[in-house]
Amino acid sequence: MSDILGYKGKRVIVSGCFSGMGEATAKMLLDLGAEVHGFDYKDSSLPLASFTNVDLRDPASIEAGVAGVGGKIDCLFNCAGLPGGGAFPPIDTMKVNFIGTRHLTEQVIPLMGDKGSIISIASTGGLGWSQRIPVHMELMMTQGFQGALDWCEGHMDQVAEGYAFSKEAIIVWTQFMGAQLIKKGIRINCSLPSPTQTPMMASFHEHSGKDVVDAAAEPLGRYTTPEEQAGPLVLINSDAAGVVNGIVLPVDGGFMGGIVTGQVDLSKMMAAGSKQDA
Repeated sequence: MSDILGYKGKRVIVSGCFSGMGEATAKMLLDLGAEVHGFDYKDSSLPLASFTNVDLRDPASIEAGVAGVGGKIDCLFNCAGLPGGGAFPPIDTMKVNFIGTRHLTEQVIPLMGDKGSIISIASTGGLGWSQRIPVHMELMMTQGFQGALDWCEGHMDQVAEGYAFSKEAIIVWTQFMGAQLIKKGIRINCSLPSPTQTPMMASFHEHSGKDVVDAAAEPLGRYTTPEEQAGPLVLINSDAAGVVNGIVLPVDGGFMGGIVTGQVDLSKMMAAGSKQDA
């Protein structure tokens, strides 16, 4: 039982391996004996089996990166992402957080054969997904990178600043694809981190407001670490979670439970949202 997670010798891809949760995930996988191939817009200094500069806003870059790794891929960790709130153009945020992530996944799936696992990082900021499933299902029906981009550009009223909608899309896509990919022996899941102390936190504070971010960190009362977020990603993509599929996993110190049972005060978050809408 020394390798209960089953990563020894596995070939895995981690997008967003330069920093934050992606870097912590890649480090953990290296320690577990995986052959780790990293993708990021910025260079990584980790001792990876290979590293490729990939821009998730560019489908050709994505396709070249996957082709460069080639061979059998056992697991994919979609950890790359951009913050919202106006830090980046909304379409860029959509491209990185959903459109490019979906395109990367679609390039990797054929390399998995009859067994594999995929996990993506969504966010507690995407909790509005259940209120607009029909809208998201329209996006799910688009074909390819350009098809999704065209849809988003035609529905900027839904995309808005990009972050919340992109994370909602990851959640809906995970559940939608879970029921399809499992028939091929491939699992797909996603996590919902609460605020995490990564290099993006400064942008979240600037564009969303520290009070809003802090409110989303309750009841834990602090931001999580990248390592605390990486552990569940590694677990859910492992052999130990062999039939866990299509789930949306809160990794939030009890935030979701606190909302459901009325123990988390959302008034600060709602007030901030009203100010931004005004």
